[in-house]
Amino acid sequence: VMEPQVVDNPDQEQYEIRVDGELGGVVKYHLRDGVIALLHTETDGRFRGHGLAGRLVQSTLDAARERGLQVLPYCPYARRWIADHPAYADLVPEGRRDEFDL
Repeated sequence: VMEPQVVDNPDQEQYEIRVDGELGGVVKYHLRDGVIALLHTETDGRFRGHGLAGRLVQSTLDAARERGLQVLPYCPYARRWIADHPAYADLVPEGRRDEFDL
């Protein structure tokens, strides 16, 4: 089994995780003015239980950091992931962290 690969698909406004070339899940986003809003995280049922969603969210956040983007985690899964990984909380603008319980 190949390592899952995470790629940005800007035309679809989503980060995708691929397992052996198959789409295993997506993080849907909206990007504007240096801010990426994470709207929804979804993984294919066939791939559940392999930590894909967490890896996908982490890769999305790492990419946001590399690109200097601020993150608004409207997606409950992404919000919970950031809460569980406080090193990523600084990606959420300080003035808006309360809104996301971070």
